[in-house]
Amino acid sequence: MCQEDLFSLEIYLILPLNNQNFITMQIFLDTADADVIRKHFDTGLIDGVTTNPTLILKSGRDPEEDYQEIKEIGVPDISMEIVTDEVSVFVAEGKRLHEKYGDVTTIKVPCTVAGLKACKKLTDQGIKVNVTLIFSQVQAILAAKAGATYVSPFVGRVDDNSFGGLCLVKDIVNVFKEHMITTQVLAASLRGVRDVGRAFEYGADIVTMPPAVFEKMYNHILTDKGLELFQKDYEAVGTTA
Repeated sequence: MCQEDLFSLEIYLILPLNNQNFITMQIFLDTADADVIRKHFDTGLIDGVTTNPTLILKSGRDPEEDYQEIKEIGVPDISMEIVTDEVSVFVAEGKRLHEKYGDVTTIKVPCTVAGLKACKKLTDQGIKVNVTLIFSQVQAILAAKAGATYVSPFVGRVDDNSFGGLCLVKDIVNVFKEHMITTQVLAASLRGVRDVGRAFEYGADIVTMPPAVFEKMYNHILTDKGLELFQKDYEAVGTTA
């Protein structure tokens, strides 16, 4: 049984890079809207982008036009989904996209037999793979065995089916730690800011979220009230000076 209040927050520091200290908590945006990505990437808080056919359809553009513009914004990691049930197509398209967009490319494949076979072939060639549509711990184990760079448990969709999506994140993280698996856990289908905090608390390396959820991470009513009070006091000081 998942007991949220008993699981402690663990933040893992890694070695300094470019004279900065980085932590493993990475934030990806789940969108294909280049204008929205540009606005939020400018904050310096966004580490990558995940896309899927539904998000591409909403953008109303050719997928590869979207990928190119997102790359030009400077996003260092872009998940690009391939939809097929043929291993050869997964591999051929994955290689083509990697050749076209370079190291920002992460190929998204589903957790199916064909997807996992393709994952193994692509990662053997040094191409990053995000195995998506993960709904169980054992699926994540298979994806890790196939060499996945990332596994994406769908928190919200698991919750929709009366199971604990965040508990699934915890279970995957625990088994990966136990066996020193380097595959990263990318928590997806997050519906609100509480899910974001809990996913990191349970050890997710990365969370991906809609821009609307990211924007809410800034907000708190007490912050607003505090700023209002400080502003009044600041103006009062200016008046009496």
